Amino acid sequence: MTPTSLQSIYKLNSGYEIPVVGYGVYQTPAEITEKSILKAFEVGYRHVDSARAYHNEAESGAAIRSSGLKRSDIFYTTKIPVKEMGYEKAKASIEYSLEQANLDYIDLILIHAPYGGREAREGTWRALVEAQKAGKVRSIGVSNYGVHHLDELEDYNKTIGGKIDVGQYELHPWLPRPDIVDWLSKRNIVIEAYSPVVRAKKMDDPKLQSLSKKHDKTPAQILLRWSLQKGFVPLPKSVTPERIEENADIFDFELTDEDMELLNLGVYENVCWDPTVSHD
Repeated sequence: MTPTSLQSIYKLNSGYEIPVVGYGVYQTPAEITEKSILKAFEVGYRHVDSARAYHNEAESGAAIRSSGLKRSDIFYTTKIPVKEMGYEKAKASIEYSLEQANLDYIDLILIHAPYGGREAREGTWRALVEAQKAGKVRSIGVSNYGVHHLDELEDYNKTIGGKIDVGQYELHPWLPRPDIVDWLSKRNIVIEAYSPVVRAKKMDDPKLQSLSKKHDKTPAQILLRWSLQKGFVPLPKSVTPERIEENADIFDFELTDEDMELLNLGVYENVCWDPTVSHD
C-alpha cells in the first residue's frame, strides 16, 4: 500500500490501526506542547508520539481532549523510561502515564530502551502484556532493541503469549538498520522511524540536494518520503507551524527506484543514542 494522506493507516498485529505518519514531541517544552499538537491536528496529523521521559504527557493528553476530534480518531503513544524498568515499576509507570494524559486508554506503549538486564526487560514486557489484556493500552512494542534483544523477547513471548506490535528506531538513509528492519518485517511488526530528517544534520548532502531540486521538495520532505516508501512510520518533530505543514506535504510526489538507490548509502551513522548495541 502506498500511503495517500496523513490519515492512511497500517494494521497492527493487535488488530488496531496506526496512522502512517506521527507527530513527535521529543524535546518539546511542556508550555508549548498543547499548542503545537493542535497545529499538527489542524494540518491533518492524527498520531502523537510522546514519552514519559519527554515530560509532556499531560499536555499531549490535554491537546487530544481539547481538539474536538473523536478520541478513536487519534493514535497516542508513550513510553516506559529506562529508570522504570522492571515489573512493578513498569506497572506503576503505565498507571502514571494514563493519569498524566488523563485518557481512558493509551493506543501504544513502548519500552523506551533495552537497558536494565534480561529480568528487567521481561518484567517490563509482562506489565505491558497485562495492561494490554486489561484494555489500558491497545498495542505494545519496543524501541531501540537490537536483534539479540528481539530474539530474547520473542522467546519470552512463547511463555506469556505476548506479541510485538511496533518497533521504533532511529532510521534514515545514513542508518537503515537492515538486520533489524528484516527481523521486524518478517513478523509483520510496524516499524517507526524517529529522527527521520537526521536532526537537520544532512540537509547539505549533495545527493539529498539533487533529489530536492529534481522533485521541487525540501530535503526534509525527501527524507520523509524515503521513510514512507520504505514502509516506515516517520515521526517528524517541529514546533514551527510552517515546518509542521511542510512535513505533512509529502503525498503528492514519489521517489523513483533510482532515487531510492541513490539514498542507499551503506553507512551506519547515528545522530542519537544507540541502545541497540547494548549487551546489558
